[in-house]
Amino acid sequence: MIRVLIAEDQSMVLGALRALLEIEADLEVVATARTGAEALELATAQQPDVVVTDIEMPGMTGLELAAELGRRGSAARIVILTTFARPGYLRRALDAGAAGYLLKDAPSHQLADAIRRVHGGLRAVDPGLASEAWSEPDPLTDRERQVLRLAADGQSGADIAGRLHLSEGTVRNYLSEAVGKLGGRNKVDAARIARAKGWL
Repeated sequence: MIRVLIAEDQSMVLGALRALLEIEADLEVVATARTGAEALELATAQQPDVVVTDIEMPGMTGLELAAELGRRGSAARIVILTTFARPGYLRRALDAGAAGYLLKDAPSHQLADAIRRVHGGLRAVDPGLASEAWSEPDPLTDRERQVLRLAADGQSGADIAGRLHLSEGTVRNYLSEAVGKLGGRNKVDAARIARAKGWL
């Protein structure tokens, strides 16, 4: 029996995923979570074989969840299930340690197949998306991405500096670097470009 944890912030989608997986004789949903932080807690307690997670969730994203599980030495294999068909997201997911990357509009049987594949030590990634993922490298550093994401959410330089334990000058430098690398007119335009490519 393959033990699965599902992390998804939309209740209806979460319920549908659970129902879909529970009809499979070899899969058991041992826990569900509505946030990345809750999923991290449950993964530590339940020790699932596979974690199926959305990317965009409150607080901690699915990519951050995957990376943190890896840092903690979790044996759980990660499958990202998302609406984002963006090569940048796929590349970041694989860099974070995910073994699978599926789109929510894929046929439902593909999710169960992907869970079995990653549990068996293989990858489960859309081939077309995989080939695109390395066509244009992500120019942002992790810190530039953090600062740009917070700025795009409307936080001031002082707020960002306090949250990330940086000086306001350092925050301005990171934003300037990100805007320059992305060819944006300003931080809002840079964030738009980064989101469209899956880099934010």
